[in-house]
Amino acid sequence: MFLGMSTPDLLVIGILAVLLFGPDKLPEFLQNATALLRKVRNFSEQAKEEVRTGLGPEFKDFEFEDLHPRTFVRKQLLGNDDLGIAELRDGIGELRAALDPEPVAAPHESRVPVDLRKRSVVGDHPGERPPFDADAT
Repeated sequence: MFLGMSTPDLLVIGILAVLLFGPDKLPEFLQNATALLRKVRNFSEQAKEEVRTGLGPEFKDFEFEDLHPRTFVRKQLLGNDDLGIAELRDGIGELRAALDPEPVAAPHESRVPVDLRKRSVVGDHPGERPPFDADAT
């Protein structure tokens, strides 16, 4: 599979190229096309190097592929934690533990199972009911 094309697609393109350019000029056309691709690739590499040198020595490991959102998220989820996100997660966990208040006795406390009285994020456990907020109703 080349550029998302199947084998029959490549064959059709090859036959069209032979019909359009002829067997005599087809090799010359392919040489010109590959030379053009080489020039474009060299131009893009030079532009990338200019940007890297313009950013300074702090960004010597800068990769343009990291600018793609999918690559950024994948790197953060699978490791490569250069931004300190793991420390932020630990800090948020400690903050939640520190701010988690003791459950307040509700008038219907006898009907609520003991394990549902503690306040937690909904979705932590399957079958869990959301916390009751008397002020919101």
